[in-house]
Amino acid sequence: MALTSRAVLVALAGLVPVVLLPAPITVLAWALVVVALCAVDVALAASPRELAVSRRLPASVRLSGTADSVLTLRNVGRRTARVLVRDAWPPSTLPGGDSPTGARTPRHRLDVPPGEARRVTTTLVPTRRGDAEAGRVTVRTVGPLGVAARQASLDVPGRLRVLPEFASRRHLPSRLARLRELDGRAAVQVRGGGTEFDSLREYVDGDDVRSIDWRATARRHEVVVRTWRPERDRHVLLVVDTSRTSAARVLDGTRLEAAVEASLLLGVLAAHAGDRVELLAYDRRVRARVADSHASRVLPALADALAVVEPELVETDWPGLVGQVRSRLSRRALVVLLTSLDPASVEQGLLDVVGGLTRRHQVVLAAVADPELEEIRAARATADEVFDAAAAERTALERAAVGARLRQLGVEVVEGLPDDLAPRLADTYLALKAAGRL
Repeated sequence: MALTSRAVLVALAGLVPVVLLPAPITVLAWALVVVALCAVDVALAASPRELAVSRRLPASVRLSGTADSVLTLRNVGRRTARVLVRDAWPPSTLPGGDSPTGARTPRHRLDVPPGEARRVTTTLVPTRRGDAEAGRVTVRTVGPLGVAARQASLDVPGRLRVLPEFASRRHLPSRLARLRELDGRAAVQVRGGGTEFDSLREYVDGDDVRSIDWRATARRHEVVVRTWRPERDRHVLLVVDTSRTSAARVLDGTRLEAAVEASLLLGVLAAHAGDRVELLAYDRRVRARVADSHASRVLPALADALAVVEPELVETDWPGLVGQVRSRLSRRALVVLLTSLDPASVEQGLLDVVGGLTRRHQVVLAAVADPELEEIRAARATADEVFDAAAAERTALERAAVGARLRQLGVEVVEGLPDDLAPRLADTYLALKAAGRL
């Protein structure tokens, strides 16, 4: 049984007879009246167990998008149910859930006549990736007097998968335009040892003399050059590091969030280029994997797999990661490592094993840069700031040294702010493709 605010008002109304007849019997009599009213109201209220509750929910929604959780309440009893419904969800899925005061689960009031059904809708605005599980649905049926109610919490399962936002999608049109140029849809000549022969055309001023086809020139009695197009059907393996370093916060998000955005943009771009895209999220074991899939299914597959990936407070098993890569790649491929460029983590693990990858594959390391580091390096107004600036300068030099050692081993190093990492990585992919290095 649950009491309503009207029951409190009825109890306070007893102050009048107590003031007029100040005696213990008056207080007891009024208390009995309130109890009797509540008992009668509960007896006349419809049972919440006589409401059949079902849920309709979309399978997934993008981060910061909206989804509707629709509850259908069907009254299978004989009494009209005056219902107060509470559809419980995690605060991160409700409007205002990221505010300091938190979010309040909405409550719905409605009347459900016998044999009829009513629907209530709870709008969800998720602010965190992953699977959001619905809580229990609390149904409170109020009696005709409105002083007391019957209440029950019902299990109505519901799961909403919150996919990554893919905010870097805005960079996709410009990169696709450049890809079309490389692919020969625009008048752009591409030459390189790893590209595919496309066609022959007449030589014009500015063409590379090394692209002249001398046999065709002799047959046609005019200078003819070969044109090339980027190779298709290459293999691109995206490796997302989910170890403790991915949990570090940069600006408003974590390193992992930036890696997710970069993976989505590069995956979609490579799929449009005709390359085969795979994903591996790894720290000490495989956290998510996307095998080779059709180009039209690359984005949904990547988004679904990355939706539930979270940082793990463990160190990366780099030899194990290299073993996973080798087991999945049988020929030369582009391996993109989305990890950190912290000197300690790189020197203690990655440098010892990355040579085994660069001998067979083209390796790109993409890391998030911290803008606060540059701010600390520039601030030198006080003695404390000078010491902080010296420490930041040392860190920057160590990162630059680690990057230089990786480049000596054949690794392309891409570093950028969280919002810049995805387009920079996409540009690096296009540059490698144009140079015939894939």
